[in-house]
Amino acid sequence: MELPVHLSKESRVPIYHQIAGQIQAMIASGQLAPGAPLPSIRTLSKDLEISAITTRRAYQDLELEGFITTIQGKGTFVAKVEEGLIRSVKIKYVQQAMEKSIESALQQNYTFEEIETIFAELIEELKMKKGGKG
Repeated sequence: MELPVHLSKESRVPIYHQIAGQIQAMIASGQLAPGAPLPSIRTLSKDLEISAITTRRAYQDLELEGFITTIQGKGTFVAKVEEGLIRSVKIKYVQQAMEKSIESALQQNYTFEEIETIFAELIEELKMKKGGKG
């Protein structure tokens, strides 16, 4: 199984955090279901062209946080994650995306009021596209 993990070497976020964060997001969104097998550390390291030590660190962090479990001799699997933790990961993921958008707008010299207007207009536009749902 190949994971759709995309790394940014230019990012100030350590590679192991990028890996762990993306796997958390895949688990929270349901892309990776409880019990789903994950690639071995060696396989994921090779796929991402990074050190096995970096991948091991990401997997260790995910296991400590309760997102994955390793069964000796069988492999690493997605754990059954409590709903509260899933919700907090989803919120964090969306907040980070919005923060990046706001930072981009500020770099373009928009005011916070202009950014609020842009977001409000975008939300209304998306509501119309989705048929008023949400």
